[in-house]
Amino acid sequence: MTELPRTPSFSLSGKTALVTGASSGIGQGCAVALAEAGAHVVCAARGADRLNDTVAALQAQGWSAEALVLDQGDLGALEQLFLTRSFDIVVNSAGVARHSAAIETTPKDFDVVTSVNLRSAYFLSAYAARALIEAGKPGSIIHISSQMGHVGGVDRALYCATKHGLEGMVKSMAIEWGKQGIRINTVCPTFIRTPLTQSTFDNPERAAWIMEKIKLDRVGEVEDIMGAVRYLASDASALVTGTSMLIDGGWTAD
Repeated sequence: MTELPRTPSFSLSGKTALVTGASSGIGQGCAVALAEAGAHVVCAARGADRLNDTVAALQAQGWSAEALVLDQGDLGALEQLFLTRSFDIVVNSAGVARHSAAIETTPKDFDVVTSVNLRSAYFLSAYAARALIEAGKPGSIIHISSQMGHVGGVDRALYCATKHGLEGMVKSMAIEWGKQGIRINTVCPTFIRTPLTQSTFDNPERAAWIMEKIKLDRVGEVEDIMGAVRYLASDASALVTGTSMLIDGGWTAD
């Protein structure tokens, strides 16, 4: 009888994951996706209240989770975390946006956005990979990027600069760490309905622009991201590195 191939496992049982920006929105969805698949999830964010609420809700489902108050921009604290713990899976969902016309961007806004979206993402990846290499373990690093890492957008020169930079960073890191079995990828959503994006949806002109560009004729929901993150974290994506999963409703198709 023909021996059939077996579908690789999507289970994360026995794995430990770190999710930054985990207290709400996409980050919270990522934490749910990983915990539901069996991982122990360390949920990290700057503010304790919403973070603790998220972890309590995860634990109420019978999933394994803990809270970690962490300012990802504090590179000393970030490095110390990876000196004391290693994670099989790291999901970076921390991000910030300050949209304006390029000629109105201030140096302060530039520094804030690049510090979170690029600088901290770079060192989070480097510290996570170093810990895995020292432990002799493979791993998966996943960044929540954006479709704006592949196209341009109105009043988004600064945001696009950080996301395009993130995409290039990931490709280079994938080349560097591939032989150690460390995979690094991005998930690139279109506009997802979260508290962070609500001000954009409240602007009729911007909302019309979004709906015109999304071919599937609806905005994204957090649930649209969760399956991609679970896939990239699992053995099902064992040959996937240095690339991006565009979950954009067809935005970048033209």
